[in-house]
Amino acid sequence: MATQGELEAAISAGVCQFERDYMGRGPEETKAYVVDDMILVRLRGVLTPAEKQLARADATGSGRTLIKQVRAELIEKARPMLEAILADVTKRKVRSLHTDISTVTGERVILFTLDGPPEHD
Repeated sequence: MATQGELEAAISAGVCQFERDYMGRGPEETKAYVVDDMILVRLRGVLTPAEKQLARADATGSGRTLIKQVRAELIEKARPMLEAILADVTKRKVRSLHTDISTVTGERVILFTLDGPPEHD
């Protein structure tokens, strides 16, 4: 059985690899936190150079809205992959996934709720 720190590290590594494989580039930093039956993953530096330009270029905010919409759609389409990563590491089923991205800081948070707390030492 893994310790909580090992579990969090494995989740971070899995989500980081997902970002590289599916989104085309990895975040600058990834950290996962296990709290009871919830997993919070914080990814820093996820915006591409083009997304950064789009977020800054438009005073109306439509560029930032577009980035959020596209990123939300990409995550929703990839949800089965993320759920498989979490199930493999935690041995639990994902009940829900919630996410948001900041177009100002380039930080994304993903909150997973599981069907129970993962087992660890």
